Amino acid sequence: MGQKVNPISFRLQAHKKWDSRWFAPKKDFAKFLIEDDKIRNAIEKRFASRPTIDRVEIERTENLITIAIHTAKAGVVIGKGGAGVQELKAQLEKLVSLPVRINIEEVRRPELSAKLVAENIAHQLERRINFRRAVKMALQNVMQAGAKGVRIEVAGRLNGAEMSRREKFSEGSVPLHTIRADINYHGARAQTAAGVIGVKVWINKGERND
Repeated sequence: MGQKVNPISFRLQAHKKWDSRWFAPKKDFAKFLIEDDKIRNAIEKRFASRPTIDRVEIERTENLITIAIHTAKAGVVIGKGGAGVQELKAQLEKLVSLPVRINIEEVRRPELSAKLVAENIAHQLERRINFRRAVKMALQNVMQAGAKGVRIEVAGRLNGAEMSRREKFSEGSVPLHTIRADINYHGARAQTAAGVIGVKVWINKGERND
């Protein structure tokens, strides 16, 4: 089962929480879901040139949508004098049916974010850096940041090889069935000249008792 279940959804009842938090009547559910997807896609596209966005949390009330953007580089998102946030707010309000409020929260240790690590490796692969070098540097940085364990998988035509293959790298302990283990997971895609290379990252931050 540990091979098939997303580690985050597997722990939702224990210590993880949904990134979209709202209730809606049946007639509005599909509309709100599509709006959330548009919000996430717009934010990811705006900052796609380099990995900066860790996660986007969305909360709805009757007359407001609150968007919390967790980022490794708050200055890039906020922009000069807050101009970046205002532009983003105006862009998002064109996509949704309610006014938008944006909160920027800085990620203290980006090395412990599976999304940022996966996207960083994917960007390096797109720049034709050797996959072993990129992955081993990521493993080293994650462990130095205080993780209990990390596991990284890359799959595809690695280094432009004729045959696609899957390579796995790990350090420390990454338990798949221990629900109290705080596992952060993300999958990213690198679009290379040889084809798409998939990158999956699991980071074990230790056990939680709350």
